[in-house]
Amino acid sequence: MKQVTATGTTVEEAVKSALAQLQTTEERVEITIVDEGKKGVFGIFGARPAIVKAVLKQDPIEEAKKFLLDISEKMGAPIAIEVVGEGRNIQFVLTGEKIALLIGKRGQTLNSLQYLTQLVINRYSDQYINILLDAEDYRKRRNDTLTQLAERLAQKALRTGQNVALEPMPSYERKVIHAALAENKRVKTYSSGNDPHRHLVISPIK
Repeated sequence: MKQVTATGTTVEEAVKSALAQLQTTEERVEITIVDEGKKGVFGIFGARPAIVKAVLKQDPIEEAKKFLLDISEKMGAPIAIEVVGEGRNIQFVLTGEKIALLIGKRGQTLNSLQYLTQLVINRYSDQYINILLDAEDYRKRRNDTLTQLAERLAQKALRTGQNVALEPMPSYERKVIHAALAENKRVKTYSSGNDPHRHLVISPIK
C-alpha cells in the first residue's frame, strides 16, 4: 500500500503536495491530517507547517484481476482479462489457450472462481460490485442450454403431473430457468433447499 507524508503552509497545500507525489486524484486516496499547522506571528514567528498523511486506496478491479491472473497461473492455465462494464456491474472476459481448465465441468470451476473473485473485489470496494466471469462465450451457451432444459422439463412435469427438481445451480442460473418459464401459465417455478444445494423445482399447475 503506497503512502506519503507531505507538508505545506496550509492543509490544502499539503494535500496537493501529497497528490503530486502519488500522481493521483483525491478520490483515490485516504487523507489523514497529522498537524493543521500554525500561521505564527506576522506569518513567520512560531509558524508550523501543516502535515498530512495520504494513503493510496487499492483499486478493487485491479486487485481482482491480480487474484485471477495469479490463480490461473498456478492452475497451469495463464489468461488475459478484458474488463467490460463499469460501476456496480462488471464482467471479466477471460481468454487463454487452456481456458477449458478454468471453465470446468458444467462451468463449476468458473462459478467457483467467480465466487472467490466477488469476495476479493468487494474487500477493496466502498460499494457492492457484482462480477460475472465469462470465457469463450460460455455464459451465453450455458443460458441457451438452460432455456432448452427448462422447456423440456416443463413438458415432463406436465406429462407426468409431478414436480421436477433440477440439479443445484447458482442463483443467476436459476433466474434463467425462472425467466424461460415465466410466460408458461401451465407450470410454476420455485427454489428449494439451501446453498450450495439450492435448486429449482418446476411444478405443474393443476
